[in-house]
Amino acid sequence: MLPETLGGLAAAAGLLGLCVGSFLNVVIHRLPKMMEQEWQAQCAELRGETASAAPEPLSLVKPRSRCPACWHPISALENIPLISYLFILKGKCSGCGNPISPRYPIIEAATALLSAYAAWHFGPTLQTVGALLLLWALIALSAIDFDTQLLPDSITLPLLWLGLVFNLWGIYADLPTAVIGAMAGYLALWSVFWLFKLATGKEGMGYGDFKLLAALGAWLGWQMLPAIILLSSVVGTLVGISLIVVARHGKNIPIPFGPYLAAAGIIALFWGNAITQAYLGSIG
Repeated sequence: MLPETLGGLAAAAGLLGLCVGSFLNVVIHRLPKMMEQEWQAQCAELRGETASAAPEPLSLVKPRSRCPACWHPISALENIPLISYLFILKGKCSGCGNPISPRYPIIEAATALLSAYAAWHFGPTLQTVGALLLLWALIALSAIDFDTQLLPDSITLPLLWLGLVFNLWGIYADLPTAVIGAMAGYLALWSVFWLFKLATGKEGMGYGDFKLLAALGAWLGWQMLPAIILLSSVVGTLVGISLIVVARHGKNIPIPFGPYLAAAGIIALFWGNAITQAYLGSIG
Protein backbone atom coordinates (compact mmCIF):
# COMPACT_ATOMS: atom_id res chain seq x y z
CA MET A 1 0.00 0.00 0.00
CA LEU A 2 1.18 3.53 -0.76
CA PRO A 3 2.74 5.38 2.20
CA GLU A 4 0.38 8.29 1.53
CA THR A 5 -2.64 6.04 2.00
CA LEU A 6 -1.23 4.55 5.19
CA GLY A 7 -0.37 8.03 6.43
CA GLY A 8 -3.92 9.23 5.89
CA LEU A 9 -5.32 6.18 7.64
CA ALA A 10 -2.94 6.67 10.57
CA ALA A 11 -3.87 10.35 10.83
CA ALA A 12 -7.57 9.52 10.87
CA ALA A 13 -7.01 6.84 13.50
CA GLY A 14 -4.98 9.30 15.55
CA LEU A 15 -7.77 11.89 15.50
CA LEU A 16 -10.26 9.19 16.45
CA GLY A 17 -7.90 8.12 19.23
CA LEU A 18 -7.83 11.67 20.61
CA CYS A 19 -11.62 11.68 20.91
CA VAL A 20 -11.71 8.18 22.37
CA GLY A 21 -8.94 9.12 24.82
CA SER A 22 -11.12 11.96 26.11
CA PHE A 23 -13.94 9.47 26.70
CA LEU A 24 -11.53 7.01 28.34
CA ASN A 25 -10.70 9.69 30.90
CA VAL A 26 -14.39 9.70 31.80
CA VAL A 27 -14.45 5.90 32.05
CA ILE A 28 -11.32 5.86 34.22
CA HIS A 29 -12.76 8.45 36.59
CA ARG A 30 -16.39 7.33 36.79
CA LEU A 31 -16.46 3.56 36.40
CA PRO A 32 -14.89 2.82 39.83
CA LYS A 33 -17.35 5.26 41.43
CA MET A 34 -20.25 3.57 39.65
CA MET A 35 -18.99 0.19 40.89
CA GLU A 36 -18.78 1.54 44.44
CA GLN A 37 -22.36 2.81 44.30
CA GLU A 38 -23.51 -0.58 43.04
CA TRP A 39 -21.64 -2.41 45.82
CA GLN A 40 -23.13 -0.14 48.47
CA ALA A 41 -26.62 -0.81 47.12
CA GLN A 42 -26.00 -4.58 47.09
CA CYS A 43 -24.65 -4.54 50.67
CA ALA A 44 -27.64 -2.56 51.86
CA GLU A 45 -29.97 -5.04 50.17
CA LEU A 46 -28.22 -7.99 51.84
CA ARG A 47 -28.63 -6.27 55.23
CA GLY A 48 -32.30 -5.73 54.50
CA GLU A 49 -31.85 -1.99 54.43
CA THR A 50 -33.00 0.59 51.95
CA ALA A 51 -29.98 1.81 50.02
CA SER A 52 -29.35 5.50 50.52
CA ALA A 53 -29.83 7.39 47.30
CA ALA A 54 -26.69 8.65 45.59
CA PRO A 55 -26.35 12.48 45.45
CA GLU A 56 -27.23 12.18 41.76
CA PRO A 57 -27.38 9.33 39.26
CA LEU A 58 -23.92 8.59 37.88
CA SER A 59 -23.21 7.07 34.49
CA LEU A 60 -20.61 7.39 31.78
CA VAL A 61 -22.66 10.09 30.05
CA LYS A 62 -24.39 11.88 32.94
CA PRO A 63 -23.91 14.24 34.69
CA ARG A 64 -21.95 16.65 32.54
CA SER A 65 -18.18 16.77 33.13
CA ARG A 66 -17.11 19.41 35.66
CA CYS A 67 -14.27 20.47 37.88
CA PRO A 68 -14.09 18.27 41.01
CA ALA A 69 -12.96 21.26 43.10
CA CYS A 70 -15.49 23.99 42.22
CA TRP A 71 -17.98 21.99 40.11
CA HIS A 72 -17.57 24.37 37.20
CA PRO A 73 -19.22 22.70 34.16
CA ILE A 74 -16.76 21.90 31.38
CA SER A 75 -17.88 23.68 28.21
CA ALA A 76 -17.54 22.21 24.72
CA LEU A 77 -14.63 24.55 24.00
CA GLU A 78 -12.86 23.43 27.17
CA ASN A 79 -13.41 19.78 26.27
CA ILE A 80 -11.45 19.65 22.99
CA PRO A 81 -8.97 16.78 23.46
CA LEU A 82 -5.40 17.91 24.20
CA ILE A 83 -5.84 21.35 22.64
CA SER A 84 -8.04 22.65 25.47
CA TYR A 85 -5.58 21.57 28.14
CA LEU A 86 -2.53 23.03 26.40
CA PHE A 87 -3.81 26.23 24.82
CA ILE A 88 -7.20 27.17 26.30
CA LEU A 89 -7.14 26.10 29.94
CA LYS A 90 -3.33 25.90 30.15
CA GLY A 91 -3.55 23.18 32.75
CA LYS A 92 -5.93 25.03 35.11
CA CYS A 93 -9.67 25.13 35.74
CA SER A 94 -11.22 28.25 34.22
CA GLY A 95 -13.56 28.50 37.18
CA CYS A 96 -11.31 28.23 40.23
CA GLY A 97 -7.80 28.10 38.81
CA ASN A 98 -6.94 24.76 40.41
CA PRO A 99 -4.46 22.68 38.40
CA ILE A 100 -5.86 19.92 36.20
CA SER A 101 -4.06 16.60 36.39
CA PRO A 102 -1.64 16.15 33.47
CA ARG A 103 -2.88 12.58 33.21
CA TYR A 104 -5.86 13.75 31.16
CA PRO A 105 -3.78 14.96 28.18
CA ILE A 106 -1.35 12.05 28.66
CA ILE A 107 -4.19 9.53 28.25
CA GLU A 108 -5.49 11.41 25.20
CA ALA A 109 -2.06 11.65 23.59
CA ALA A 110 -1.17 8.02 24.33
CA THR A 111 -4.48 6.82 22.90
CA ALA A 112 -3.98 8.91 19.77
CA LEU A 113 -0.40 7.74 19.20
CA LEU A 114 -1.16 4.07 19.75
CA SER A 115 -4.25 4.28 17.55
CA ALA A 116 -2.27 5.93 14.75
CA TYR A 117 0.50 3.35 15.00
CA ALA A 118 -2.02 0.47 14.95
CA ALA A 119 -3.50 1.81 11.70
CA TRP A 120 -0.04 2.25 10.21
CA HIS A 121 1.09 -1.20 11.36
CA PHE A 122 -1.93 -3.22 10.25
CA GLY A 123 -3.29 -1.08 7.40
CA PRO A 124 -6.95 -1.03 6.29
CA THR A 125 -7.82 -4.45 7.71
CA LEU A 126 -9.94 -5.98 10.44
CA GLN A 127 -6.72 -6.30 12.42
CA THR A 128 -6.69 -2.52 12.79
CA VAL A 129 -10.30 -2.47 14.01
CA GLY A 130 -9.58 -5.16 16.60
CA ALA A 131 -6.28 -3.58 17.63
CA LEU A 132 -7.98 -0.25 18.30
CA LEU A 133 -10.63 -1.85 20.51
CA LEU A 134 -7.99 -3.86 22.37
CA LEU A 135 -5.71 -0.86 22.87
CA TRP A 136 -8.51 1.37 24.15
CA ALA A 137 -9.62 -1.26 26.66
CA LEU A 138 -6.05 -1.85 27.88
CA ILE A 139 -5.46 1.87 28.40
CA ALA A 140 -8.63 2.20 30.49
CA LEU A 141 -7.85 -0.94 32.51
CA SER A 142 -4.28 0.19 33.20
CA ALA A 143 -5.31 3.58 34.58
CA ILE A 144 -8.18 2.16 36.65
CA ASP A 145 -5.93 -0.53 38.13
CA PHE A 146 -3.25 2.05 38.88
CA ASP A 147 -5.79 4.20 40.75
CA THR A 148 -7.88 1.57 42.53
CA GLN A 149 -6.16 -1.83 42.10
CA LEU A 150 -9.32 -3.00 40.34
CA LEU A 151 -9.74 -4.50 36.89
CA PRO A 152 -13.50 -4.22 36.28
CA ASP A 153 -15.32 -7.29 34.96
CA SER A 154 -17.38 -4.91 32.83
CA ILE A 155 -14.26 -4.41 30.69
CA THR A 156 -12.18 -7.59 31.09
CA LEU A 157 -14.95 -10.10 30.36
CA PRO A 158 -16.33 -8.40 27.22
CA LEU A 159 -12.72 -7.99 26.09
CA LEU A 160 -12.17 -11.75 26.43
CA TRP A 161 -15.28 -12.62 24.44
CA LEU A 162 -14.50 -9.99 21.81
CA GLY A 163 -11.09 -11.57 21.26
CA LEU A 164 -12.73 -14.93 20.64
CA VAL A 165 -15.22 -13.31 18.25
CA PHE A 166 -12.45 -11.74 16.17
CA ASN A 167 -10.61 -15.04 16.07
CA LEU A 168 -13.65 -16.85 14.71
CA TRP A 169 -12.16 -15.61 11.42
CA GLY A 170 -8.54 -16.09 12.50
CA ILE A 171 -7.78 -12.36 12.63
CA TYR A 172 -4.93 -12.77 15.14
CA ALA A 173 -4.93 -16.52 15.83
CA ASP A 174 -7.05 -19.50 14.86
CA LEU A 175 -10.01 -20.21 17.13
CA PRO A 176 -8.60 -23.31 18.92
CA THR A 177 -5.42 -21.38 19.68
CA ALA A 178 -7.47 -18.47 21.03
CA VAL A 179 -9.67 -20.69 23.21
CA ILE A 180 -6.63 -22.47 24.63
CA GLY A 181 -5.02 -19.05 25.15
CA ALA A 182 -8.00 -17.87 27.20
CA MET A 183 -7.97 -20.99 29.37
CA ALA A 184 -4.19 -21.09 29.77
CA GLY A 185 -4.01 -17.36 30.53
CA TYR A 186 -6.50 -17.64 33.36
CA LEU A 187 -5.07 -20.86 34.80
CA ALA A 188 -1.48 -19.65 34.65
CA LEU A 189 -1.99 -16.74 37.05
CA TRP A 190 -4.63 -18.62 39.04
CA SER A 191 -2.02 -21.28 39.76
CA VAL A 192 0.57 -18.68 40.77
CA PHE A 193 -2.00 -17.03 43.02
CA TRP A 194 -2.74 -20.23 44.92
CA LEU A 195 0.88 -21.38 45.14
CA PHE A 196 1.84 -18.00 46.60
CA LYS A 197 -1.11 -18.02 48.99
CA LEU A 198 -0.35 -21.55 50.21
CA ALA A 199 3.32 -20.66 50.70
CA THR A 200 2.88 -17.27 52.38
CA GLY A 201 -0.75 -17.06 53.49
CA LYS A 202 -1.08 -13.84 51.47
CA GLU A 203 -2.77 -13.00 48.20
CA GLY A 204 -0.17 -11.89 45.67
CA MET A 205 -2.56 -10.65 42.97
CA GLY A 206 -6.22 -10.17 42.22
CA TYR A 207 -8.66 -12.17 40.15
CA GLY A 208 -8.82 -9.35 37.64
CA ASP A 209 -5.25 -10.16 36.61
CA PHE A 210 -6.33 -13.72 35.74
CA LYS A 211 -9.14 -12.40 33.56
CA LEU A 212 -6.92 -9.84 31.84
CA LEU A 213 -4.32 -12.45 30.89
CA ALA A 214 -7.14 -14.74 29.73
CA ALA A 215 -8.40 -11.91 27.52
CA LEU A 216 -4.93 -11.39 26.04
CA GLY A 217 -4.71 -15.13 25.40
CA ALA A 218 -8.07 -15.00 23.64
CA TRP A 219 -6.87 -12.20 21.38
CA LEU A 220 -3.31 -13.28 20.64
CA GLY A 221 -3.31 -17.04 21.22
CA TRP A 222 -1.58 -19.24 23.76
CA GLN A 223 1.79 -18.98 22.00
CA MET A 224 2.07 -15.34 23.08
CA LEU A 225 1.42 -16.02 26.76
CA PRO A 226 5.03 -16.86 27.76
CA ALA A 227 6.27 -13.63 26.19
CA ILE A 228 3.49 -11.59 27.82
CA ILE A 229 4.14 -13.09 31.26
CA LEU A 230 7.90 -12.61 30.94
CA LEU A 231 7.66 -9.04 29.66
CA SER A 232 5.12 -8.02 32.31
CA SER A 233 7.21 -9.57 35.08
CA VAL A 234 10.39 -7.85 33.95
CA VAL A 235 8.72 -4.46 33.56
CA GLY A 236 6.85 -4.85 36.85
CA THR A 237 10.03 -5.80 38.70
CA LEU A 238 11.99 -2.87 37.30
CA VAL A 239 9.23 -0.37 38.03
CA GLY A 240 8.63 -1.82 41.50
CA ILE A 241 12.31 -1.58 42.43
CA SER A 242 12.45 1.96 41.05
CA LEU A 243 9.43 2.99 43.12
CA ILE A 244 10.96 1.56 46.27
CA VAL A 245 14.43 3.04 45.73
CA VAL A 246 13.66 6.37 44.06
CA ALA A 247 10.14 7.25 45.19
CA ARG A 248 10.48 5.49 48.58
CA HIS A 249 7.36 3.44 47.86
CA GLY A 250 6.67 1.23 50.89
CA LYS A 251 7.61 -2.41 50.40
CA ASN A 252 4.29 -3.52 51.90
CA ILE A 253 2.19 -1.26 49.67
CA PRO A 254 0.68 -3.31 46.82
CA ILE A 255 1.71 -2.48 43.26
CA PRO A 256 -0.96 -3.16 40.60
CA PHE A 257 0.09 -5.77 38.05
CA GLY A 258 -2.56 -4.93 35.45
CA PRO A 259 -0.67 -2.04 33.80
CA TYR A 260 2.34 -4.29 33.21
CA LEU A 261 0.19 -7.05 31.73
CA ALA A 262 -1.43 -4.45 29.49
CA ALA A 263 1.93 -3.03 28.40
CA ALA A 264 3.20 -6.54 27.63
CA GLY A 265 0.01 -7.26 25.69
CA ILE A 266 0.53 -4.14 23.56
CA ILE A 267 4.13 -5.14 22.84
CA ALA A 268 2.98 -8.64 21.90
CA LEU A 269 0.23 -7.26 19.67
CA PHE A 270 2.70 -5.33 17.53
CA TRP A 271 5.96 -7.23 17.85
CA GLY A 272 5.13 -10.54 19.53
CA ASN A 273 5.87 -12.71 16.52
CA ALA A 274 9.20 -10.99 15.87
CA ILE A 275 10.22 -11.32 19.52
CA THR A 276 9.26 -15.00 19.61
CA GLN A 277 11.11 -15.76 16.37
CA ALA A 278 14.20 -13.89 17.54
CA TYR A 279 14.18 -15.78 20.83
CA LEU A 280 13.73 -19.16 19.15
CA GLY A 281 16.47 -18.28 16.68
CA SER A 282 18.86 -17.38 19.48
CA ILE A 283 18.43 -20.75 21.20
CA GLY A 284 18.13 -22.85 18.05
